[in-house]
Amino acid sequence: MAGKNIQAVKRELHLPVVAIVGRPNVGKSSLFNAIIGRRLSIVHEMPGVTRDRVVAPVTCGSTRFQLIDTGGLGMLNGESRKVDQWDNRIASQVDVALEDADVLVMVGNVQDGVVPLDEEVARRIRISGKPVLFVANKCDNPTLETHTVDFLKLGFQKVFPISCLHKNGVQALLEAILPLLPVTRDSAVLPGDEEEPKPISIAVVGRPNVGKSSLINALLGEERVMVSDVAGTTRDAIDVNITLRSKNGDREAVMVDTAGMRKQAKVDSVVEYFSMMRTKAAVERAELTLLVVEASPDGVTAQDRRIAAMVRQAGKGCVIVANKFDVWKEAHRLKDLEEELRYSLTGLSYCPVVFISAKNKTNLDGLLDQMIEVMDQMELKISTGVLNRVLTDAMESHTPPVIGPSPLKMYYASVVSTAPLKVLMFVNNPKYCADNYLTFLKNTLRETFDLTGLPIEIELRARPKKIESIRRNAVLSEKRHPVRTRNHWDKSTKPRPVRRKKKDSK
Repeated sequence: MAGKNIQAVKRELHLPVVAIVGRPNVGKSSLFNAIIGRRLSIVHEMPGVTRDRVVAPVTCGSTRFQLIDTGGLGMLNGESRKVDQWDNRIASQVDVALEDADVLVMVGNVQDGVVPLDEEVARRIRISGKPVLFVANKCDNPTLETHTVDFLKLGFQKVFPISCLHKNGVQALLEAILPLLPVTRDSAVLPGDEEEPKPISIAVVGRPNVGKSSLINALLGEERVMVSDVAGTTRDAIDVNITLRSKNGDREAVMVDTAGMRKQAKVDSVVEYFSMMRTKAAVERAELTLLVVEASPDGVTAQDRRIAAMVRQAGKGCVIVANKFDVWKEAHRLKDLEEELRYSLTGLSYCPVVFISAKNKTNLDGLLDQMIEVMDQMELKISTGVLNRVLTDAMESHTPPVIGPSPLKMYYASVVSTAPLKVLMFVNNPKYCADNYLTFLKNTLRETFDLTGLPIEIELRARPKKIESIRRNAVLSEKRHPVRTRNHWDKSTKPRPVRRKKKDSK
């Protein structure tokens, strides 16, 4: 498949958008998690935890919409002193959310009251001209609810008191949001609607500062997620909806930008620990992973190997993305770099390697080619008859080594799952199969069905012996009920010999 026939574009869901905005540390992420019903956005008492836009679909009754969690606006208009390095980037992300949103939900902290940053946020969202609902969070008791009237000075007609900790007032807020949403072709949930095909989930993983976010931005052609030279820029697992367009049709996918995984001993904050947990969860729920490493002649690091082991243990399809190859392509051949990667990542020898430059947007078509190819193989259906013939021919052409009392024998094989491929083989005894011979069978299946990028698992199981041999039954019957013959006497029935008296010799 030619690379020029494939491209990735941002997928338009045609759903109304609700954006949650506010200053730092007022409970925006807590409200986001309370509405969607799960812990997707990281919540911590430290200000500025959320940086990128976290998006999740919500179904409320018969209406669907998209909910966006944004970072806190932490600087006043024109302020330049004591401005964090992320404030301008977060403000840019919030501006995009304000532009895309149909309804805005501003969050304030009732325990702090009205502060100058609240007035600055209210001013910015009032300029947008979008419908705004104000939420006073952390109303954990009736006394605090009486203080919500202080927020009316911001110019809002009504204040919704809520407590994200106790889930109080969230339903009333949703009932106020739904009438403000525009009606689109995809927003209404009609009775009898068939569920749309679930888009494939693609997790982008790797150690910090290898170019994961840059790769997603390069594929989309826009700065969807933050990129910087500082390790640990990405904290949440960011879902980005894309459409992979090829000559065989469009494929809907969700690319998950994950936080860089450092060595466990170097994790020095609770936020980073939560980020790593989100990354591991993203790998578990993903169907395809993109392992991003640096195309360096020094080889991959020990942390790269740990991440590769995690992907292999999860049993996910994988494509190895060697980023930043433009730095080394002049002094080193790609073949040498690939050999070094293969040598370092032996556990992922079945995965294709693609050299790209996310910064220069080089060879992105080649990457998309491999992604489409692996997706096609994940949908491959292997019949039981074909599977048994392939394995039988392999065992006849290469006789298994004898490591037990008898050689390995296969009776039957079947496919348990296809993504990834899991095969169940019934044999005489699993202990009779050598490890290298099991690897040979996996490689045979991979070469026969061209399963590039997908792990293969073969489970050996002893065939249950439901029918016992006639000879064994006969032996057991003989022991329980011995047959008496002419020369076979039972001790209980054998006659006792007659003793005759000896005559006197006189």
